[in-house]
Amino acid sequence: MKGRKGHLALVTGDASPSRCPGPPSNLNDHAKREWKRVAVILHRRRLLGVDMLATLEAYCIAVGMVRTCQDKLAAEGDFIACGPSGKTAPLFSAAGVDLGTGGTPEIKEHPANRLMLAAMREARLLAAELALTPHRRGKKGAEDDNDEDDLSDLGL
Repeated sequence: MKGRKGHLALVTGDASPSRCPGPPSNLNDHAKREWKRVAVILHRRRLLGVDMLATLEAYCIAVGMVRTCQDKLAAEGDFIACGPSGKTAPLFSAAGVDLGTGGTPEIKEHPANRLMLAAMREARLLAAELALTPHRRGKKGAEDDNDEDDLSDLGL
């Protein structure tokens, strides 16, 4: 495309000035916590309109999936032992489980690892779409308070 680029205008959502919406009932506990954390931020920036609710829900589902996978991996470990018949067991308990091998079981990556990585990728993309990343925060509805360096909520 040649020539001078046209002026780009910031398009904001149709933010509702009323109260911040609560999380949908179909979200798991991790996703509901993320909704409660993020929805307040978006509502304060006047970015949480009807057009953004589905994106916020998808973001919270992705974050909830990441945390669920992290819980699963913490309980079972990053690797699993697999037998030729397809039976699997967490690696740390594979010694006591009969996988039908008669020999040494094959060690594989836990399937939750791939799910977690895919959910992390999706959460990152949706966070950028919702202007939750530092780069996007400057482009859409920056917060009014200048407390960007306040780390008190992180416990630092």
